[in-house]
Amino acid sequence: MSSTRTILPVIEAQRPLYVGLDLGGTNIKAALVDNGGRLVAFHTEPTQAERGPEDAAARMGEAVGVLARQAGIAAADIAAVGLGSPGPIDLQVGTIVRAGNLVGWDNFPLRDRVAAHCGLPVTFANDANAAAYGEFWVGSGREYDSLILLTLGTGVGGGIIIGELNVEGAHSHGSECGHMIVDPADSARMCPCGQTGHLEAYASAKSLVARAEEAVATGGTGPLAVAVVAGEPLTPILIGRAAEAGDPLAMDLVMETARWLGIGIVSLMHAIDPEAVMIGGAMTFGGEQAKVGRAFLERIRAEVRRRTFPTLAAKTVIGYASLGGDAGSIGAAGLARLAGGQPG
Repeated sequence: MSSTRTILPVIEAQRPLYVGLDLGGTNIKAALVDNGGRLVAFHTEPTQAERGPEDAAARMGEAVGVLARQAGIAAADIAAVGLGSPGPIDLQVGTIVRAGNLVGWDNFPLRDRVAAHCGLPVTFANDANAAAYGEFWVGSGREYDSLILLTLGTGVGGGIIIGELNVEGAHSHGSECGHMIVDPADSARMCPCGQTGHLEAYASAKSLVARAEEAVATGGTGPLAVAVVAGEPLTPILIGRAAEAGDPLAMDLVMETARWLGIGIVSLMHAIDPEAVMIGGAMTFGGEQAKVGRAFLERIRAEVRRRTFPTLAAKTVIGYASLGGDAGSIGAAGLARLAGGQPG
């Protein structure tokens, strides 16, 4: 969505207004959203995680004021703030339990410090759950009553929405779809979380690159291998570009990723029976606009059809998410709205 972001004039906005904050390892995104989920203002800045969580909390609080000034409103016109954070998190306490690439952020009272800096109530959520709610509220899932979102990036994030319920779980670990078991073998791939056989170990950008490195090292040939040997950095973008150009090795790697995703999606469908499953994140190989993106999605659907019940295969919609990088900030704002008791 970021390339076609539409900003609504504040005079046309439906009150109340909400702010959504999307904390990432690289950037902080902030969106001012009206009661209908439309963007009124948008701001982004580098996370600069090395400066520590208190510094970032202060700047997230300041971002609320930046949005208000952009829109020409008073901070008091903002009803509440939603904050989506990488996990695992503790929703009750308001902390990131294990911060991963945010070194030194473990167990920091992030929710409460952001609230202190912006002077508004803050609703705390896992970032993928927030993105899922954004898609459910105003994105690709707005026509459905239940939705699963899988976000493909460095890892595999997940969010599950049923009705207006954001599935967070009893211990703040609900909807961790990337950590479902898809390969129980002793030789299964290692997930960055330290366990083996998780979907993230097979369908993330990091996994795709690792499998490509192994393929090239064991004699894989073609344009992708030539580019790697020549010193070009091996990334999902390079792999997708090679697949688009007809490189069989690159295409096999993309299709294998789709196969594992299909296996994981079947388990989710059998557990939840959602109306729709959406694929988002940075690694969609161009989505519906690209040949490889369309082939990737169709391979996922084919694996699902092969493995699930006929009714589920026929009736569950599997497609691409539509909000792009804005899903997390819009969804976080939507969760703040939901916490305030606004009607759906």
